[in-house]
Amino acid sequence: MFTERIWQRVEPIWSSYLDHPFVKGLADGTLSKEKFQHWLKQDYVYLIEYAKLMAIGSAKSRDLSTMSTFAHLLHGTLFMEMDLHRKYAASFGISSDELEATDSAATNTAYTSYMLNHAQRGGAEHVVACLLACAWSYNYIGKSLAQMPGARDESNLYHDWIATYSGEEFTELTNEAIRLMDALTEGKPEAELAELEEMIVKTSYYEYMFWDMCENLETWPIPQK
Repeated sequence: MFTERIWQRVEPIWSSYLDHPFVKGLADGTLSKEKFQHWLKQDYVYLIEYAKLMAIGSAKSRDLSTMSTFAHLLHGTLFMEMDLHRKYAASFGISSDELEATDSAATNTAYTSYMLNHAQRGGAEHVVACLLACAWSYNYIGKSLAQMPGARDESNLYHDWIATYSGEEFTELTNEAIRLMDALTEGKPEAELAELEEMIVKTSYYEYMFWDMCENLETWPIPQK
């Protein structure tokens, strides 16, 4: 399976996320609200662009089954994952309109532009390669944090975050994306597989950069007047 090959490349990258101060702060509840709100806003506008990948994937699908999978992933992003963001935002007094009006930071813009560019240029398999690292690595993080003592206690402000990304619903969405990646790469020549692998590795690096962006409250390197 192609994703078994991918796992060997990305697992060392993803395991480094668990040592990142932002992710560690989610686990023990010490992450500052300011940093989490920065993630909340940036990830919300990221997910708007991310959802477009599934729409592109549906348009590029060659059969109804593949189209249906992309549609299900799109629904999960818009109405499960983004609901988590809206609920947290409401608890901080941030409206959905304010979330949507967030100015995408430099790293965020670079990441989503990279994904959409490759998704639009390639086939359905390129779309899955673009979206896979985000879903799979968040599930990986969620499950890892859920095993840490106290991480899912009600006293941890971020226990809902951990519960969502480690939960059955998000896990099944992730598994759908993994299965689709394997189905669409079956029988592909090595040159195409190598290209797809590189896209998943690059987006994994972008994921680390996203955590850095949120930890450091980054927007753009030159202040806007």
